[in-house]
Amino acid sequence: MKPLPRISTRGYYDLSNGKTIKKNSYCLYPKKDFKKLVGAKEITIMIHGLRNDNAGAVAKILIAKNRLRKLGYVHSVIGFSYDSNTTGAHLIKHAQRALSVGQTIARKNGRNLGTFIEDFKISSPKTKIRLMGHSLGSQVILSTVEYLAKKKQNIGIVESVYLFGASITEDVPSSKKYGTILQKIIDKKIVNHYAPTDEVLAWANNEKFVHGPLGLCGAVGKPISKYHQKLVKPKNHRFASYAAVLSSFP
Repeated sequence: MKPLPRISTRGYYDLSNGKTIKKNSYCLYPKKDFKKLVGAKEITIMIHGLRNDNAGAVAKILIAKNRLRKLGYVHSVIGFSYDSNTTGAHLIKHAQRALSVGQTIARKNGRNLGTFIEDFKISSPKTKIRLMGHSLGSQVILSTVEYLAKKKQNIGIVESVYLFGASITEDVPSSKKYGTILQKIIDKKIVNHYAPTDEVLAWANNEKFVHGPLGLCGAVGKPISKYHQKLVKPKNHRFASYAAVLSSFP
C-alpha cells in the first residue's frame, strides 16, 4: 500500500507533560504527494483523537478516505498526525493527567496546522480546505481557527468543519470568544455529529474531565449561524463507528 499523505508533528511535544521539544511547524509525508495537491479543487484533512500513535493516525485517515469515497467524495483526503498517544492514556488512574497533557498538545498544534493551511493556500489559493476532527481532534481544529483568526487575510480560509464525538465544550459555538472567530474563519459551515450514547464522552463528563462535551448533547445557548448539528447513533466512541453513521459529505 502506498503511504497516505499526512502532515506530521510527531515528536514535537513531550508525551508525559506536553512541553514543546521541536519548534518547527510541521513535516510532510510523502512530500511529492503534497506537490501534486497544488491546484486541486479541494482537499479534506482528517485529525484524529487521543491515544493514537502514528499507525493509529494512518488508520484514521484510511477510514475517513474509504467512507468519503463511498459517499461519492472524489477529492484527496490527507491526515494530520500529532503526539496524542500521551503517557498513561490507557490506564484509568492516569486518564485525567493523560487527557490534560493531550489537550495541551492539541492546543499547541493549532499553530502547526494553521501554519500548514496558510502555507498551502499561498501555493494553491483556489483549493478549498475542509477539516474533519474526531474527539480531541476537535480541540486541534478550534486552536487552529484561533491561530488563523489573528490575521485579517485568513477570513474564510477554511471551507468547512466536521466534528465527530467532539471533546471541546458545548458552549463553544455560542460563546463570544470562539463563536465570532469560527464564524469568521470558516467560510461555509460547521457540522457537529453528536451522540448522547457516546460512552467515552459520558464518562469524561461524569468524571468532570470535560465539562459538557459538544459531542455528547450538542450545543447550548444560541450558536452562530454557520453551526449545524446532527444527532447520530454510533456503536461506540471510536472514529470507525462515527464514520459508519456518516450519511453525507460534504
